[in-house]
Amino acid sequence: MIITSISAFEIRFNYFLNAYNRSNNKVEKVITLTFDDGPTEFTPRILDILEQNNAKATFFCIGKQIENFPKILIKAHQSGHIIGNHTFHHSPKNGFYSADKIIDEIESTNALIESLINKKTALFRPPFGVTNPHIAKAINSTKHKVIGWSVRSLDTVIEDENKLFLRIKKQIKPGCIVLMHDTSERTANVLEQLFVFLQEENYKVIPLNDLLKIEAYEN
Repeated sequence: MIITSISAFEIRFNYFLNAYNRSNNKVEKVITLTFDDGPTEFTPRILDILEQNNAKATFFCIGKQIENFPKILIKAHQSGHIIGNHTFHHSPKNGFYSADKIIDEIESTNALIESLINKKTALFRPPFGVTNPHIAKAINSTKHKVIGWSVRSLDTVIEDENKLFLRIKKQIKPGCIVLMHDTSERTANVLEQLFVFLQEENYKVIPLNDLLKIEAYEN
C-alpha cells in the first residue's frame, strides 16, 4: 500500500503506466525542454528566449488556458514548438477522477488544440505527474504517449532564482527531459541563465520527438 501510494506521485517509477522520462542515449550531450501549465502572459517571453537560442521546446497546455490565450498557442506552434496535452482544467482532483472523466479532460483539450493548429497531439502529461489505475485506463483508451521528466525544476515553488538555477544545473545530464513552467518571469530569467550554462558545457537542446524518437502528432 505504501509503495502504491508513493508511486502515484512519482511518474518516473512507471508503476501504473509507462512514461517517457528520459532518452535511452545517456552519452550524447543533448537534452529537451518542456513547459507546463500554459499558455500564459509569460509564454511570449519564453518563446523569445527559445528563438534567440535556436531551440525548440514542448508546451504541455491546459485547455482553459488555451481558451484564454489561443493566439499564443498558435504562435508557439508556428514557431516550431511541440504542443502537448495537459488536461482541460488541471484540477487538483484529477487524481480522483474516474477514467471517463479523465478521457473527457484529455479529448476536449485535444479537440481544442486541433481546432487551432490542425494537428492532433499524441503527447500527454498528467497534472502534477500523478498516475493511477484510472489514468492508466484513460490513456489506454486515448492512446497518448505519456511524457514524464528526469529534471523537475520546482520553479513554481522555489522563489529564489539562483537556487532554482542551481537546482536545474546540477541535474542536467545527457538525454534528460527538463520540466519547467511558462507561468512566471522567474522561470524566464532562469531559462536565460540555463542557456548560458548549456552552451558553456556544449549541450544542445533538441525537440522532444527527436530526443525520444517518437511522433509528436497523430498521422
